[in-house]
Amino acid sequence: MATVGRRSVMTLFSDPECAFSHRVRFVLAEKGTSVEFVHVAQGEQLEELYEINPYGTVPTLVDRDLALYDTKIISEYLDERFPHPPLMPVDPVSRAKARLVVYRIEKDWYSHLETLRSGRGDVDTAGKELTESLIASNEVFAGTPLFLSEELTIMDCALAPLLWRLPYFGIDLTGDADAVLEYADRMFARESFQESLSDRERAMRS
Repeated sequence: MATVGRRSVMTLFSDPECAFSHRVRFVLAEKGTSVEFVHVAQGEQLEELYEINPYGTVPTLVDRDLALYDTKIISEYLDERFPHPPLMPVDPVSRAKARLVVYRIEKDWYSHLETLRSGRGDVDTAGKELTESLIASNEVFAGTPLFLSEELTIMDCALAPLLWRLPYFGIDLTGDADAVLEYADRMFARESFQESLSDRERAMRS
């Protein structure tokens, strides 16, 4: 924990290609929070990171003497630490529903994305199932300007990084899920989303 104490500014250990890291960077950009980034490539073993996170995983956030290393925990911590603009609903029922949606996004869609990224497992099946699941959800994206909400929430911060990566992995929803693509375009146009992109992520759509 001594390493944590030596850092005088908030620091995010982040993989510049990882959607989970991108989610936290999006939250930070939306909050307008100053942060120092330490880039950690996939598979890189960083001794400093293991000193503060026993799993050596990214994203890992260091804020003074606190180290957090789970995307959802980090995102909710940042929302409470920097309450404006709020990304979580105020009332307990709506907060629980938002958490459940994020859980389903990870379970139903991020699991396939991780297979595509790592190349481990049945990549063709992962791409097919992710495509079909997004197409089946098209109407859900059509109801409100943002995902199930009029305002940006933690759910959008989970979705946008995933949608950004679809063309990179050969997933084309054109003509099959236009509401998803229109939602994605609205998200990608946000200044905070553009600020959250690493150079490697920009290259995914160059």
